[in-house]
Amino acid sequence: MSDHTSETPRPEDVPERSEPSGQAGTSDPTALSKAPLPEHRGNAAEPPKVPAYAQQGRQQHLPNLWQPGSKPQASALLRLRPARPAIIRSATLYSVLATAMLSALLLGDGLGLNLLIVAVPAALAAFFAAQAAGRRLRPWTTVWAVGGLALLAIPALRDAGWPTFLAVVSAVALGSLALHGSRSWLGVFLGSLGLFSSIADGLAWGGRGVRERMAGSRGRLGVVFRTTAVAVVLLIVFGALFASADAAFADVLGNLIPDVSVGGSPWRLFLFAVGLIGALAAAYTAAAPVRWDGIAVRPGKARGRLEWALPLIVLNLLFAVFIAIQLTVLLGGYDKVMGETDLSYYSQYARQGFWQLLWATLLTLLVIALALRWAPRGRGSDRTLVRSVLGVLCLLTLIVVASALRRMDLYVDAYGLTRLRISVAAVELWLGVVLVLIMAAGAFGARLLPRAVAASAAFAVLAFGLISPDGLVAEQNVQRYRNDHSIDIDYLRGLSADAVPALDTLPEPLRSCALMDIERSLRDSDDPWYATSWGEARAQDILRKRSSSDLAQACNASRTSSGGSDRGGDEDDPY
Repeated sequence: MSDHTSETPRPEDVPERSEPSGQAGTSDPTALSKAPLPEHRGNAAEPPKVPAYAQQGRQQHLPNLWQPGSKPQASALLRLRPARPAIIRSATLYSVLATAMLSALLLGDGLGLNLLIVAVPAALAAFFAAQAAGRRLRPWTTVWAVGGLALLAIPALRDAGWPTFLAVVSAVALGSLALHGSRSWLGVFLGSLGLFSSIADGLAWGGRGVRERMAGSRGRLGVVFRTTAVAVVLLIVFGALFASADAAFADVLGNLIPDVSVGGSPWRLFLFAVGLIGALAAAYTAAAPVRWDGIAVRPGKARGRLEWALPLIVLNLLFAVFIAIQLTVLLGGYDKVMGETDLSYYSQYARQGFWQLLWATLLTLLVIALALRWAPRGRGSDRTLVRSVLGVLCLLTLIVVASALRRMDLYVDAYGLTRLRISVAAVELWLGVVLVLIMAAGAFGARLLPRAVAASAAFAVLAFGLISPDGLVAEQNVQRYRNDHSIDIDYLRGLSADAVPALDTLPEPLRSCALMDIERSLRDSDDPWYATSWGEARAQDILRKRSSSDLAQACNASRTSSGGSDRGGDEDDPY
């Protein structure tokens, strides 16, 4: 959603006047409403006049220090947030209530498709509130909104909890960015968390709207409540009668209607409150977003060319020497390197350096950020120097990223793929994407860089969930076993249901041992269809072929014949 109105400008769209140093907030803001302004004599410039439509918002937020008991502003939010929005619309209020009710009815049973279902009325509440405030849909708002909804599809597809957690957190951050519309580095960071700053204001806004509607309803709300209560009672009475009369109808009704038990009432009340508060905060933010871009960060003091460039040139030379050695190793010098360093296996060589290279990549990004803060920027030649030195550093760091990924590939070949290894490799790959974006910003301009980095992070989380990391871990380990490597069944049996299709291809008794725990957890689960992920449903279809007793019997027989252990992995693997 845009940061501007569609027709006439609103108070929050007018930038506040900057005050002289040491005098900010000392003038009487009530003077803005007194016309005409006194004339200034001499050559002094006349201060800019504030339009009449901007006076109300300024008067609401700026205290009058000349009145007894008035205090300076204690929070920057009062300065960054526009005037209070109008009373909440009925469409917004109904969407908020629908979000709260769906949260209580559905989220108590689990995730799965539920998060997407709950997110729809919450998004509608924000849309109606933004529409009432006169905000328009902008391209980046569409990117954040669509990306957030796409991330909420991960819980519906995958059973693994760790990519689901990352997807949900990232979806909330993108939703907050869509509502705030920030552009700067600090604005994008605070905008992704800014939804939480609207919780108190959103509750007060919603409560005020309900009170005003109840005061002016003249009994219409009572009619709505009575009609709803009668309909619910009729559904419960006749639904119970039909369910007791026909077992098939009872089974269908049980699958369609959420199980609202008395024992789970506190948990469902909590979910109702979470849905209500979250939807109100989103709607209030859409109507009155905090202008996080208004927080200005002072640029660092520009350094001289020699003082700024010499340390970076030395660092570039160090990177170049390291990369030259890496290319020698890559082109066939493994034996020489391992002979000189007492490393007997490729995996030891890979394990020794991957984490150091990961930290080197992270520290390089920090060095680039600090170098840009103190870079010389007086002349065009200075900007050319900055682009050249930092561009070379980014290019060399990309080669370091490739070397780190190569080391991880060697390590996985030796020990197999795990959740930790695929996670850190994904992080290293994303850091490489960030470096490419920085290089592109140096060539074409950095205006879109903060939002591009945020979008790349969200896309990385989405791709990470879509590739099914647990399934990929299982597939790689099964393939290694087929290539005459050992396999760690104790580790694989702890994966989620996403790994079942790959583990089902193992020969017996490894198959039964790998699937036994997963089958037991799925058999004990009674989640309804709307709380079941596609990964769980697919695993259940595969595991219906054999009972849990058959799996346990086959696995126990193999344990007895092998001395009580079916572990075939590498004991010296530290992670």
